[in-house]
Amino acid sequence: MHGQMLCRRTAAAAVTARRMRTIVGCVLGRDGWMWRSHEVKLVNTASGDTVKIGDITYKLKAPRSPELVPVKHISDSLPQTVIQHLRWIMQKDLLGQDVFLIGPPGPLRRSIAMQYLELTKREVEYVALSRDTTETDLKQRREIRSGTAFYIDQCAVRAATQGRVLVLEGLEKAERNVLPVLNNLLENREMQLEDGRFLMSAERYDKLLQEHTKEEMDAWKIVRVSEDFRVIALGLPVPKYKGNSLDPPLRSRFQARDIYHLPFKDQLELLYSAGPNVSAERISQLLSLATTLCSQESSDLGLPDFPVDNLLPALHVLNTFPMLSSQQLLHRLYPYSSILGKDGRAAVEGLLSRFELLDARPQPTPGAVRGVSTGEETEGLADVTLRVADEDVTFQVPAGKKKKKKTPHPLDSSSHFISTQSHVQLLSDMMQSHMVKDMCLIGPKGCGKSVIAREFAEMLGYSVETVMLYQDMTARDLLQQRFTLPNGDTAWRPSPLVTAAIEGKLLLLDGIHRVNLGTLAVLSRLLHDRELDLYDGTRLLRWDRYKTLKEQLQLSDQQLQERSVFPVHPSFRVLALAEPPVVGGSSGGGGGGGGGGSRGQQWLGPEQLTMFFYHTVPPLAKAEEMGLIQGLTPNVPTEAAEQLLQLTHTLRKTNDPTAQSLASSLSTRQLLRICRRLSQYPEESIAHAVNKACLSRFLPSLARASLEKSLANGSIQEKPGPSEARDYTCSLKDGVLTIGNVSAPVYNPDEKMKVPDVLFYDNPQHMMVMEDMLKDFLLGEHLLLVGNQGVGKNKIVDRFLHLLNRPREYLQLHRDTTVQTLTLQPSVRDGVIIYEDSPLVKAVKHGHILVIDEADKAPTNVTCILKTLVESGEMILADGRRIISDPREADRRPNSVIMHPDFRMLVLANRPGFPFLGNDFFGALGDIFSCHAVDNPQPEAELAMLKRYGPDVPDATLRRLVCAFGELRSMADQGTITYPYSTREVVNVVRHLQRFPSEGLSSVLRNVFDFDSYNKDVREVLIEALHKHGIPIGAKASSVSLAKELPLPEVKMSGYWTVNQSGNARRKLLCPTETHNVHVKGPVFLRVHTSPCHPQESRALSFSEEKSHFQIPMNEVNIICDVITKEDVLYVATCNPVSLYSMKERADAIRFIELYDVFPRTISGVWQPFVTVAPLGSPLDTQVVLHEEQSNTILLLDLGSGAVRRLMLSPDNDPPASTASNWWSSKDTQGGFKMCRDFSHRNWLLFYKEGGSSLEVLDVLEGQVHSISLPINVTSVFLVAEDRWLLLESDTNKKFLLTKPVHMAAEDSGVCQLHSVSDDPLSSGHGVSSAEASVPQMVSCEQLPNENLSAALDQKIVSPNRVVADSGSFAQVVVGFPDLMSPNEVYSFKRPDDLAAMKSSDGGAHMFLRGGVRSSAPKQHNCVSLLSANQVVRALPPTKVPLKEVYPKEATPPMVAAYLEVTDLTSKKVKYIPVPRSTTVSPYTSWLSRLSETDVVMAPLGSGGVVTVDVGGCVRLWETGLDTLQRSLMEWRNMIGSEDGRPVQITIQRDSGLDVSAPKHGKVDAANAPHVGGNQWAGGTGGRDTAGLGGKGGPYRLDAGHKVHQVSQAEKDAVPEEVRRAARDMAEKAFKQRLKEINMSEYDASTYERFSAAVRRQVQSLRIILDSLQAKGKERQWLKNQALGELDDAKIIDGLTGEKAIYKRRAELEPEPGSPQQKPKRLRVLADVSGSMYRFNGVDGRLERSMEAVCMVMEALDNYEHKFKYDIVGHSGDGHDIELVRADKVPKNDKERLKVLKTMHAHAQFCMSGDFTLEGTDASIRELSREEADEHFVVVLSDANLERYGIRPERFARVLTSDPQVNAFAIFIGSLGDQAERLQKTLPAGRSFVAMDTKQIPQILQQIFTSTMLSSA
Repeated sequence: MHGQMLCRRTAAAAVTARRMRTIVGCVLGRDGWMWRSHEVKLVNTASGDTVKIGDITYKLKAPRSPELVPVKHISDSLPQTVIQHLRWIMQKDLLGQDVFLIGPPGPLRRSIAMQYLELTKREVEYVALSRDTTETDLKQRREIRSGTAFYIDQCAVRAATQGRVLVLEGLEKAERNVLPVLNNLLENREMQLEDGRFLMSAERYDKLLQEHTKEEMDAWKIVRVSEDFRVIALGLPVPKYKGNSLDPPLRSRFQARDIYHLPFKDQLELLYSAGPNVSAERISQLLSLATTLCSQESSDLGLPDFPVDNLLPALHVLNTFPMLSSQQLLHRLYPYSSILGKDGRAAVEGLLSRFELLDARPQPTPGAVRGVSTGEETEGLADVTLRVADEDVTFQVPAGKKKKKKTPHPLDSSSHFISTQSHVQLLSDMMQSHMVKDMCLIGPKGCGKSVIAREFAEMLGYSVETVMLYQDMTARDLLQQRFTLPNGDTAWRPSPLVTAAIEGKLLLLDGIHRVNLGTLAVLSRLLHDRELDLYDGTRLLRWDRYKTLKEQLQLSDQQLQERSVFPVHPSFRVLALAEPPVVGGSSGGGGGGGGGGSRGQQWLGPEQLTMFFYHTVPPLAKAEEMGLIQGLTPNVPTEAAEQLLQLTHTLRKTNDPTAQSLASSLSTRQLLRICRRLSQYPEESIAHAVNKACLSRFLPSLARASLEKSLANGSIQEKPGPSEARDYTCSLKDGVLTIGNVSAPVYNPDEKMKVPDVLFYDNPQHMMVMEDMLKDFLLGEHLLLVGNQGVGKNKIVDRFLHLLNRPREYLQLHRDTTVQTLTLQPSVRDGVIIYEDSPLVKAVKHGHILVIDEADKAPTNVTCILKTLVESGEMILADGRRIISDPREADRRPNSVIMHPDFRMLVLANRPGFPFLGNDFFGALGDIFSCHAVDNPQPEAELAMLKRYGPDVPDATLRRLVCAFGELRSMADQGTITYPYSTREVVNVVRHLQRFPSEGLSSVLRNVFDFDSYNKDVREVLIEALHKHGIPIGAKASSVSLAKELPLPEVKMSGYWTVNQSGNARRKLLCPTETHNVHVKGPVFLRVHTSPCHPQESRALSFSEEKSHFQIPMNEVNIICDVITKEDVLYVATCNPVSLYSMKERADAIRFIELYDVFPRTISGVWQPFVTVAPLGSPLDTQVVLHEEQSNTILLLDLGSGAVRRLMLSPDNDPPASTASNWWSSKDTQGGFKMCRDFSHRNWLLFYKEGGSSLEVLDVLEGQVHSISLPINVTSVFLVAEDRWLLLESDTNKKFLLTKPVHMAAEDSGVCQLHSVSDDPLSSGHGVSSAEASVPQMVSCEQLPNENLSAALDQKIVSPNRVVADSGSFAQVVVGFPDLMSPNEVYSFKRPDDLAAMKSSDGGAHMFLRGGVRSSAPKQHNCVSLLSANQVVRALPPTKVPLKEVYPKEATPPMVAAYLEVTDLTSKKVKYIPVPRSTTVSPYTSWLSRLSETDVVMAPLGSGGVVTVDVGGCVRLWETGLDTLQRSLMEWRNMIGSEDGRPVQITIQRDSGLDVSAPKHGKVDAANAPHVGGNQWAGGTGGRDTAGLGGKGGPYRLDAGHKVHQVSQAEKDAVPEEVRRAARDMAEKAFKQRLKEINMSEYDASTYERFSAAVRRQVQSLRIILDSLQAKGKERQWLKNQALGELDDAKIIDGLTGEKAIYKRRAELEPEPGSPQQKPKRLRVLADVSGSMYRFNGVDGRLERSMEAVCMVMEALDNYEHKFKYDIVGHSGDGHDIELVRADKVPKNDKERLKVLKTMHAHAQFCMSGDFTLEGTDASIRELSREEADEHFVVVLSDANLERYGIRPERFARVLTSDPQVNAFAIFIGSLGDQAERLQKTLPAGRSFVAMDTKQIPQILQQIFTSTMLSSA
């Protein structure tokens, strides 16, 4: 659109001009179009020569130094406009006024000034101003000659006294305080000089001379200013271009003249003469385009001016190559696709097509260099033959003196330069430009600019001089530096740039995008005119001008050199290298580049456009890059290289900025490095190499996700290397070092003392890093190690060098490091400057390893000089020496340091980004090093390492530390906390604990965490994390809350169990068995889900029986029905829907299978399944049998693979559905099927039906079922041993013992015998059954160990035994059962009340929910025996617990789910441990009550503990065994540390001189008065040999209690209650006052607090980051040339000569003049307020979470409006632009913020249904992209059920990435099933998030903030 407007305005003019030309051209022919009228006449008269321009005459004078008069500036035909300008200047000259020529950039103004001076034969003093110009450069500079400082006049003073013309170029570049020095000289022609002289204007001087003599005037040091002195200033108009505006007093002293580009007609005339072979039409079109692009309208569009002056050289090229396309040629002059954004490009292309300059075909005119040859007679020239568009053209170009590289056929390749099609094309284009002008190559880093430049130089036989540019480079560094001669005199040394110009080399300016633009402008005269004035007065002239001057003055070269005039060699050329300008980087509308913002800069402005022809290095096509890689690394595995390129090219193609930044770290250079490594080690995985190159470990989370996704798409997977299996060790054998699988010879150094030696404990992870480093080291790479602080980077490097036996030099960088300090340290000795070599130079010389530490602290502009050192092995030092890598070069170059072949660099840096806030060293220089990410060691490795540091620290403590710190680190990665806790901190803690074992862990940890003790939110996060891993920080040693122990009743023998064995047939029954195979149905494979599990240690603040707890991921309606353990694995079964969970006791993940498809919710009617689990033993370790009791379904599950098989025990016995559905309603309750699993670890199970008469034994391993038919109906079966089972008969509860052969397989003995067991009371003999038979609820299947049995029965006894529990006793021990057939004695611990008699229906925590009487006995008896701990544990409801005895009278018992009754038979105590009530309860209460009478189910865990699971799915692990409890308590107390409240004493031991007589107790003072000294009393405090405290030589310490008035430490620390209350009241009063101010009710305040508190942490951490970024932005910079501050090393010589402004100091940097205002970042949050949000809020709280997220945005960005402009918009069925927060009216206080939240809620409640996510996103992106901002962000919150509304995810993906300027992110609130995950897969990586748990929404939002917005703030 803008493009059209622009054309519309200028179209008419362009068309008219074209018609005019055509008509006039026809009439007059080609030459007739050029009217001329000469007006400059040179008149020779008798009175001297005069020059006449028009009607104005000027009298010439003979110049005193003719070599200073410009020559050959006037062309033969002057355009009329130029003559007008010259005439004006002459008028001003005659008036004696100074002039200011103002106009657009380019050489025109300077050339007009020079033409005038040449006409009038005036001498010139030229000075190019830059930001480094100081007063001394203009007035006087001191130089030391033979020990004395002399003043040497500088240009302004020389010009004034000698009557020359001072030409000042670039006034807008000079700093503001420099030019006012000239004010008085300009106005009154007066100036006071530093050496005491005074310049006085000619008239006053001549007046004084009439009264005084010349001698008097000299004595007064008055000097006459010549009346011919004039100043011509050249500058740019500043508001349009960048720079300092003119100082008003200075401006008023000049007369200004606007010198715009030459008018169309004059310009056309020039161009016609330059390009006779080019059609007139084409020339005028080119010029029309150029003129249009310089118009006011185009600069309003932000298009930089077209470099009109470059059209002339361009036409020379066109003249030689008329077949070139205009568009390509223009691209060299005006590389619009690199410097402009989308709109700008469109505008320019619109103009191109308007002037018919667009190419018909897009591909470039093919070209190739055919040959380069040098004629003998043409020194410095070469004939180049190009093949362009199928024609061969030969032309001459400047060339160097070296022997040319034989240019073979274009596509042949040498060892270091592989020719590709695009590079051949580029080289041929460069040859064309080289004919006429200097060039600049633009290309991203690592794309081969330097290689192409070298190849170009070799073709033409140039010697290359590389100058690496850096940001704070001064004009002096570029041109000349000062140094001292051996006698102490100061002198100037020409820089490499100047020597290159004189010797005719090719000058490579590497990095012109980095250097300050004002500094670069110093070179513009050299680039345009090939002239240069240096600081010491030397002048370089263009070759032809020098020759003319020589002829005119009849001087020899020698004489001219004495007058310090040198020629610039005709072959000299400049080739600049630069990275592409950042479109929309920190620069003004039409201006050039600005300050080095973090996003790079738009350095290519109008001024730079005039200096060079620009060539962009084309990105390599995939095939070319492949060819290149295979050419340079012939052995690389092809498949690997192809995958790598595929990935790189996909990343480069996307327009996603994240992917682009990843692609930049995969530059061609980095790819070659990866391939070199792969060709050496082909087994390595590509993923590893890519992750290493991108440092993916330290990328922001979004970029990391994006990379992982791209890797997965390219099917590049991390090969699970055998890293765990491999042994990482290092060994030294016969001078060969081997790390892992890599070997290297050990070095033999000269300087042994420089080899580092360090305490290092090997661990596998660091060995892996070192192996990796060694691989790269052997390939000759320089290494970069990046990591957080304290992960052992220095240790690894030192250890590495120690193993290799390499000497090291060490450099520590910091924010004041300068380029000078990196290389040399100057110092003054006896008035001579001596340079000390820095470690860098020493390492280069001697071949040591240079370790550069903290590389990210130094400014990147400093560290980037390492690039040439690494890449080309060259570097120029401050004292003029130069490091070179090629020893052959050294002979040709004096003064060079040869790089030792063993020199290497190892650079260490912290990771980029917050909180290190270093400079992004990796971003700037990462691709020239081989990068290694160093991370904290993995838990196991870290544990092993800590054991070495603290061998005596308990393992449990170390493990806890490792886990807790691991968690803190992952929090730091997610951005929840800012400080990344590292191994260094843990090591320090462990070393402390090792040395002072009595101190508690919690107090030692404070050494690390006290930094955070004042930040409440961080402190809470830390404490929570530490508590979770059981580090009792903040607990006191006294806070032990174990359950109260009550005494057990005495054990009494209560009767006998007699097994009847007499031959009576009725008593001895045979039970037939039959065997058949199991039918297996299946398998079906179900998905095994894993869900993270966060076990919380329960002993964080106080010590209790509960060890830890965690939550099972299940929904509210599910019901837990069984738990069982096997070793340390827990299995939990639920029955609504049926699912099985398994987890390890210490693991961090829960695996689960949902069996919903196997057990549908109903078969017919209501069906309430009940499931039990039996884990099998080896070899079926991962398998579990699941038994459903009503349908008797038996499933075999494999939790490893998810395979489910159904086992059918009897083929026919599938019960009809009707009975199953109806079992609970019919009056006679049918029993269910039961499973006995006591021997499931032996892989057999027993099934029976309650009330049935058969047992089925399933042998899982054999796959057989043995059915045993019984003569009785059984109600329950207890497996008391593998071959003896206790059965209870249904109605009579009689006991029977079934004995069976151990091996059922023996067919013949397939007979089981049944023996009845009678309960006999004590009184009567055997046989009479009078006692009520007890019904066992639990019988142990093993026996108590003998010592436990003896302890329980208080008598020494060895016998088989079983523990039995029934409702009437705490526990019973049956001695002799089941092995002895004699009567077995039963010992009981009787209960006062029988449990069965107690009511329990009103029990349970959820009594009111449980209504109604229980319909049947519960299915779980929740009673287990822990034989090794000698305990019986049951879970009881509160009603069956004697609460009055457990709790004191006044205390109310807590609400609990159940009590664990622990009966300890050793200590004869019983205790009741409360189990906390569950947070949620399933609504199916009647179902619950059938499962268990309490709200928990229980299983034994290990030897001394149990595990309970409550109905809400909370798993708790308990320790009940006394021994284990005591051990744990000891550990716990050790962790807290023993602070005995005693005061600490300070003891100073001094030798009292009295010798110690034999120790004695001393007299005891009856009065016990305190004694000090005296050596006689016992219990004194300081005696010599009596017992006491603090003495010397006494036999023992004796405390007689003289600690008077000792308040306990805790009491001292506590703040008195009234003070605390006062503080509370004050806070409350202030709170109420604030509410009153914003008139907010307390109810509203608490509502708002609910949302605010939920995100307080995120807000806090975001604000911390914002603050620190703000601080970083305000970081102070060095100001140079100050009169006070610290000495600037670069100015040390100026200091010797006595100058003042030689200091530098830090101050806040003023923004660059003309640089644009920092615009804020623009953020829009698009919140979903549709009806579904309200509807599903009850399910997962999505609306509230979104409100929290919105609240977080509002709070975090509060008061940062200048940085972030944000608004919040809602979208719902009512539309996509519901305004919630306006950008210009953001809520300022809680009340306004609450109003926004209320609006959201209300809208969601009352809006229409429908979904406008897509439209809303689209509209927001479009709207935002139109606004001016630094960056644009849109965050969309949506529960978009896209599929339901028929929206394809691809469409949404397109919308998200529709505008590259706007970063759009989508957060989906996880909806049905895996829909959200599927969606995320189709959306671009790093742009979309799925919050399955709504709690994550604020976290995700925070993550988006930190990794994108704040990374570049």
